[in-house]
Amino acid sequence: VQLVESGGGLVQIGDSLRLSCQASGSTFSMYAMGWFRQAPGKEREFVAALSWSGGSIDYADRVKGRFTISRDNAKNTVYLQMNSLKPEDTAVYYCAARQGRLGVGLSGGDYDYWGQGTQVTVSS
Repeated sequence: VQLVESGGGLVQIGDSLRLSCQASGSTFSMYAMGWFRQAPGKEREFVAALSWSGGSIDYADRVKGRFTISRDNAKNTVYLQMNSLKPEDTAVYYCAARQGRLGVGLSGGDYDYWGQGTQVTVSS
């Protein structure tokens, strides 16, 4: 599986962005998907995750209420809608896929495939 993120950019405080992650292959619907981010000098952290069925979703506390993860299996794409962006949201955002019809994964080690990342910068 290859994952390609897009949609990052430079925005102002309070703006919105929608990240997309398109997956190759025909088994996308069987993958749980997640978004992670890594800011300069910091460790990668969990942002949001969606089970393979879409029935379970989880968010990091610091983005809960502002970010929404969703998937469109017909387009092999998972999205991360980010609203009310803050400077502390500045990071490289990565999507990840977890094979095996599993639930949400909260740790990077739960995932089998990763995208190359897309930069999000929130300017103050």
